[in-house]
Amino acid sequence: PTSGRITIRGQFVLDGESPNTNLRSFRRRHIGFIFQKSNLIPFLSAVENVQIALELNGETARAARQRALELMDYLGVSDRADNLPSMLSGGQQQRVAVARALANRPSVILADEPTAALDSHRGRQVMELFGKVAREQGAGVIVVTHDHRALDAFDTAYEMEDGLLRASTTVP
Repeated sequence: PTSGRITIRGQFVLDGESPNTNLRSFRRRHIGFIFQKSNLIPFLSAVENVQIALELNGETARAARQRALELMDYLGVSDRADNLPSMLSGGQQQRVAVARALANRPSVILADEPTAALDSHRGRQVMELFGKVAREQGAGVIVVTHDHRALDAFDTAYEMEDGLLRASTTVP
Protein backbone atom coordinates (compact mmCIF):
# COMPACT_ATOMS: atom_id res chain seq x y z
CA PRO A 1 0.00 0.00 0.00
CA THR A 2 1.02 3.61 -0.48
CA SER A 3 -0.81 4.67 2.66
CA GLY A 4 -2.43 3.01 5.62
CA ARG A 5 -1.37 -0.09 7.46
CA ILE A 6 -2.13 -3.80 7.10
CA THR A 7 -2.47 -5.89 10.25
CA ILE A 8 -3.71 -9.44 10.55
CA ARG A 9 -4.83 -10.68 13.94
CA GLY A 10 -3.17 -7.69 15.52
CA GLN A 11 0.19 -8.38 13.91
CA PHE A 12 1.75 -5.70 11.68
CA VAL A 13 2.18 -6.93 8.14
CA LEU A 14 2.91 -3.97 5.91
CA ASP A 15 2.44 -0.25 5.41
CA GLY A 16 3.43 2.22 2.74
CA GLU A 17 6.56 3.38 4.53
CA SER A 18 8.54 0.76 6.42
CA PRO A 19 9.59 -2.56 4.90
CA ASN A 20 8.59 -5.71 6.72
CA THR A 21 11.68 -7.89 6.78
CA ASN A 22 9.62 -10.83 8.06
CA LEU A 23 7.09 -10.77 5.22
CA ARG A 24 8.14 -14.15 3.77
CA SER A 25 7.88 -15.83 7.13
CA PHE A 26 4.54 -14.14 7.80
CA ARG A 27 3.11 -15.29 4.46
CA ARG A 28 4.36 -18.83 5.03
CA ARG A 29 2.72 -19.03 8.47
CA HIS A 30 -0.47 -17.01 8.05
CA ILE A 31 -1.58 -17.01 4.42
CA GLY A 32 -2.74 -20.02 2.43
CA PHE A 33 -2.45 -19.58 -1.33
CA ILE A 34 -4.42 -21.60 -3.85
CA PHE A 35 -3.78 -20.82 -7.50
CA GLN A 36 -5.71 -21.82 -10.63
CA LYS A 37 -2.86 -24.18 -11.43
CA SER A 38 -1.80 -26.37 -8.52
CA ASN A 39 1.90 -25.40 -8.62
CA LEU A 40 2.95 -28.61 -6.91
CA ILE A 41 6.65 -29.41 -6.70
CA PRO A 42 7.05 -32.05 -9.44
CA PHE A 43 9.73 -34.19 -7.74
CA LEU A 44 7.89 -34.45 -4.39
CA SER A 45 5.06 -36.89 -3.74
CA ALA A 46 1.58 -35.55 -3.06
CA VAL A 47 1.96 -35.94 0.71
CA GLU A 48 5.44 -34.37 0.63
CA ASN A 49 3.98 -31.36 -1.21
CA VAL A 50 1.66 -30.82 1.76
CA GLN A 51 4.24 -31.76 4.40
CA ILE A 52 6.80 -29.25 3.19
CA ALA A 53 4.54 -26.33 4.11
CA LEU A 54 4.44 -27.58 7.69
CA GLU A 55 8.10 -28.53 7.96
CA LEU A 56 9.18 -25.08 6.74
CA ASN A 57 7.37 -23.72 9.79
CA GLY A 58 9.18 -26.02 12.21
CA GLU A 59 6.76 -28.96 12.40
CA THR A 60 8.38 -32.37 12.85
CA ALA A 61 8.29 -34.67 9.83
CA ARG A 62 6.03 -37.12 11.67
CA ALA A 63 3.51 -34.48 12.78
CA ALA A 64 3.62 -32.85 9.35
CA ARG A 65 2.89 -36.15 7.60
CA GLN A 66 0.00 -36.88 9.96
CA ARG A 67 -1.60 -33.46 9.38
CA ALA A 68 -1.01 -33.75 5.63
CA LEU A 69 -2.69 -37.15 5.47
CA GLU A 70 -5.66 -35.93 7.54
CA LEU A 71 -6.30 -33.09 5.09
CA MET A 72 -5.71 -35.31 2.08
CA ASP A 73 -8.12 -37.90 3.49
CA TYR A 74 -10.82 -35.27 3.95
CA LEU A 75 -10.28 -34.12 0.37
CA GLY A 76 -10.33 -37.68 -0.98
CA VAL A 77 -6.73 -37.94 -2.17
CA SER A 78 -4.97 -39.80 0.66
CA ASP A 79 -4.91 -42.94 -1.49
CA ARG A 80 -2.62 -41.04 -3.87
CA ALA A 81 -0.29 -39.74 -1.14
CA ASP A 82 2.85 -41.36 -2.53
CA ASN A 83 2.22 -40.43 -6.16
CA LEU A 84 4.14 -37.69 -7.93
CA PRO A 85 2.02 -34.82 -9.27
CA SER A 86 2.47 -36.09 -12.84
CA MET A 87 0.60 -39.25 -11.82
CA LEU A 88 -2.41 -37.29 -10.52
CA SER A 89 -5.38 -35.93 -12.45
CA GLY A 90 -5.84 -32.16 -12.57
CA GLY A 91 -8.57 -32.38 -9.94
CA GLN A 92 -6.40 -34.50 -7.64
CA GLN A 93 -3.52 -32.05 -8.03
CA GLN A 94 -5.83 -29.17 -7.11
CA ARG A 95 -7.08 -30.97 -3.98
CA VAL A 96 -3.47 -31.58 -2.89
CA ALA A 97 -2.82 -27.86 -3.43
CA VAL A 98 -5.84 -27.05 -1.24
CA ALA A 99 -4.50 -29.36 1.48
CA ARG A 100 -1.12 -27.64 1.28
CA ALA A 101 -2.72 -24.19 1.58
CA LEU A 102 -4.72 -25.22 4.66
CA ALA A 103 -1.96 -27.21 6.36
CA ASN A 104 -0.68 -24.39 8.60
CA ARG A 105 -4.17 -23.28 9.67
CA PRO A 106 -3.76 -19.89 7.96
CA SER A 107 -5.39 -16.66 9.11
CA VAL A 108 -6.16 -15.75 5.50
CA ILE A 109 -6.85 -17.98 2.51
CA LEU A 110 -6.40 -16.48 -0.96
CA ALA A 111 -7.93 -18.72 -3.61
CA ASP A 112 -7.99 -18.04 -7.35
CA GLU A 113 -10.67 -20.20 -9.02
CA PRO A 114 -9.96 -23.08 -6.60
CA THR A 115 -12.75 -25.27 -7.96
CA ALA A 116 -12.12 -24.81 -11.70
CA ALA A 117 -10.43 -28.22 -12.10
CA LEU A 118 -12.92 -30.03 -9.84
CA ASP A 119 -16.24 -31.74 -10.51
CA SER A 120 -19.28 -30.20 -8.84
CA HIS A 121 -19.22 -32.59 -5.85
CA ARG A 122 -15.54 -31.97 -5.08
CA GLY A 123 -15.95 -28.26 -5.73
CA ARG A 124 -18.75 -28.06 -3.14
CA GLN A 125 -16.63 -30.09 -0.72
CA VAL A 126 -13.70 -27.67 -1.04
CA MET A 127 -15.93 -24.62 -0.63
CA GLU A 128 -17.61 -26.19 2.43
CA LEU A 129 -14.16 -26.79 3.89
CA PHE A 130 -13.29 -23.12 3.33
CA GLY A 131 -16.52 -22.12 5.09
CA LYS A 132 -15.73 -24.44 7.99
CA VAL A 133 -12.21 -23.00 8.31
CA ALA A 134 -13.66 -19.48 8.29
CA ARG A 135 -16.17 -20.30 11.04
CA GLU A 136 -14.03 -22.54 13.26
CA GLN A 137 -10.63 -20.86 12.91
CA GLY A 138 -11.80 -17.31 12.27
CA ALA A 139 -9.90 -17.24 8.98
CA GLY A 140 -10.64 -14.76 6.24
CA VAL A 141 -11.30 -16.48 2.92
CA ILE A 142 -10.92 -14.52 -0.29
CA VAL A 143 -12.07 -16.49 -3.32
CA VAL A 144 -11.92 -15.27 -6.89
CA THR A 145 -14.51 -17.24 -8.82
CA HIS A 146 -17.13 -17.01 -11.53
CA ASP A 147 -19.14 -19.77 -9.83
CA HIS A 148 -21.80 -18.12 -7.65
CA ARG A 149 -22.67 -21.50 -6.10
CA ALA A 150 -19.43 -21.14 -4.13
CA LEU A 151 -21.09 -18.42 -2.05
CA ASP A 152 -23.40 -20.96 -0.40
CA ALA A 153 -20.54 -22.12 1.85
CA PHE A 154 -20.15 -18.75 3.56
CA ASP A 155 -22.20 -16.72 6.02
CA THR A 156 -21.02 -13.40 4.59
CA ALA A 157 -19.76 -12.62 1.13
CA TYR A 158 -18.72 -9.61 -0.91
CA GLU A 159 -18.53 -9.21 -4.64
CA MET A 160 -16.34 -7.02 -6.82
CA GLU A 161 -18.27 -5.42 -9.65
CA ASP A 162 -17.01 -2.62 -11.89
CA GLY A 163 -14.14 -2.00 -9.48
CA LEU A 164 -16.40 -1.65 -6.43
CA LEU A 165 -16.56 -4.03 -3.47
CA ARG A 166 -20.09 -4.53 -2.18
CA ALA A 167 -22.01 -6.97 0.00
CA SER A 168 -23.28 -9.88 -2.04
CA THR A 169 -27.00 -10.15 -2.56
CA THR A 170 -26.80 -13.85 -3.44
CA VAL A 171 -25.72 -15.22 -0.04
CA PRO A 172 -28.55 -17.10 1.72
